[in-house]
Amino acid sequence: MVVSCRVRLARNIGGYPFVPKLDERSALDLCEILRQHLLSVELDGETLWVEMKDAPVVLRLMLRERHLISRDMAPVEQSTKTLPGRAVAFGERETLSIMVNEEDHLRVQAIEAGFDIDSAWRSAQSVDRLLEGRVQFAVSKRLGYLTGCPTNVGTGLRASVMLHLPALGLVRSELEKVFAAAQRTGLAVRGLYGEGSKAAGDFYQVSNQVTLGRTEDDLIEDLRSLVPVIVHFERKVRAALLEDQGAALRDRISRSIALLRTSRAMPTEAALAHLSNVRLGKHLAIDEGPSISLLNELGIQVQKGHLQALAPGGADADEVLDVSERDRFRAGFLRQRLTNEGPGRGPQISS
Repeated sequence: MVVSCRVRLARNIGGYPFVPKLDERSALDLCEILRQHLLSVELDGETLWVEMKDAPVVLRLMLRERHLISRDMAPVEQSTKTLPGRAVAFGERETLSIMVNEEDHLRVQAIEAGFDIDSAWRSAQSVDRLLEGRVQFAVSKRLGYLTGCPTNVGTGLRASVMLHLPALGLVRSELEKVFAAAQRTGLAVRGLYGEGSKAAGDFYQVSNQVTLGRTEDDLIEDLRSLVPVIVHFERKVRAALLEDQGAALRDRISRSIALLRTSRAMPTEAALAHLSNVRLGKHLAIDEGPSISLLNELGIQVQKGHLQALAPGGADADEVLDVSERDRFRAGFLRQRLTNEGPGRGPQISS
């Protein structure tokens, strides 16, 4: 149920205006200074560097879908201009990434599988300390780290956990209880891509809302305390559904497997919803179904950017697939992967 956890640190460099007031020349200068420092910092393996102005639309989408950058970092709409001096550095294992000139000059984030929030915090803190020895952060003795958004002032820390909650998604009244419990603890429940996004495939992010007046340990402890409660709720609802509506639940899961293996067109949201049902069936031992590792791969690969990279022409195609073509290609890709289950090689990201 706990798929992954993330710790993100917002930092700004002293002597430079915050990003909304940063002129183009200063943004480019700061980006170059930070590039030199970040490439010399050993992340998780080889450090890759991607500047948003040079990144094709498909690459931007892939970076977003892998949670290496935010949705605001690299818009894909043709009418939206990419701000100058924006870039991302990340390690080849993709557990560490650092956004440059997003809402803040630096956004350091560490991601770990499962509920290993302490390891994520240690990884982010390690990079943060290395950078603090090379650049001067904007800090107030009274307030702490200064950030572009007031809700991040203080520690600048945003900790979040990604949860798969298919049973609660089926019983809305119980899901609302989870939302209320999170709010009482000072946490927020958001969609797959965090703030401003909606749930897809029954994946939800739980994260802290404010950082001022709290220590890093306090914020992480809030998550450490609440997440087991949410997991308990989900398990309780799963057991109740299995006991009271077992036949309907089995039918729902069987239909999802059948549709994934036979459909001729499949929109993204439908694919993620069916994969969520299959994942639930796997955990409840209702159906043999595909392996969890394959379901994890498919959850990324059926999304827009990755699907385009897998299509003929790949990321370098002159034109991206239109919606109907993409839905047909997605269905064919799912049929092929689920019929011939085995280790597949997804599209790779390189600098």
